Amino acid sequence: MNDNTATPVTIIGLGLMGQALAGAFLKAGHPTIVWNRTSSKADQLVARGARLAPTLGDAIEAGSLTIICVTDYPALYELLDADDVELDGSTLINLTSGSSSQAREAARWAEQRGTRYLDGAVMAVPSAIGTADAVILHSGPQTDFAIHESTLGALGTVTYLGADHGLASLYDVAGLAMMWSILNAWLQGTAMLRTAGVDAATYAPFARQIAAVVAEWLPGYAEQIDSGSFPAEVSALETDVRAMEHLIEESEAVGVNAELPKLLKTMADRAIAAGHGKEQYPVLIEEFGKLRND
Repeated sequence: MNDNTATPVTIIGLGLMGQALAGAFLKAGHPTIVWNRTSSKADQLVARGARLAPTLGDAIEAGSLTIICVTDYPALYELLDADDVELDGSTLINLTSGSSSQAREAARWAEQRGTRYLDGAVMAVPSAIGTADAVILHSGPQTDFAIHESTLGALGTVTYLGADHGLASLYDVAGLAMMWSILNAWLQGTAMLRTAGVDAATYAPFARQIAAVVAEWLPGYAEQIDSGSFPAEVSALETDVRAMEHLIEESEAVGVNAELPKLLKTMADRAIAAGHGKEQYPVLIEEFGKLRND
């Protein structure tokens, strides 16, 4: 067993994700200390070799690295702000879901307590933890990440995003935007095809092929966004709008909800009204970048 494998790790919070995190460290050979308000949630982990700390303070003191994964940031503060918890000199990685502003505030809070702090996000379901399919995002000081990168590798594919503590949370919600957009587009098409007797399983392979083709466009479209130039190399936005009209009309004709394509067309119409009709679809970044209250 090498020195890195022997690194003691503390896990605070033993919901489904916390248990998966602790299990992955145990499997990788790390001495694993666990703590949870309801101690019985640690029973299976203890049976596999984890050590249940009697108090939260003991748990943090026992590990070289503490990972917390609880309900939300208020729960984090409630636990770690207790009088009997000493954080000075510890290293804390927070995998609790929240906003980028909460992550940055937590980093300031940790600094005031002498704690090295990384914020993170888990882009995986609990069953994937410990495999390469589990993507774990981290943001904060690179030196702190580098010290523990190999240890964190027990959880899956670890990715460092940058010094801004809020980046992991931002990537997290950006990933959710991708996930829901793909699923919603598939559901829209599935609902339409069902009216013609085509089931979801039959449509799914075609939809997957379309999604893969569109994904190939992203690097080129990213170059346009970053350069601020949107030449219509494939299709102009005014042409895309005509296709959106067709999607809306067909949806309504077969009795399927058309709210989603109508929303997209509304945004495209605004971009065209602003003079972008002859530019390519990524010019809509200007619309997505605006906060609207109407």
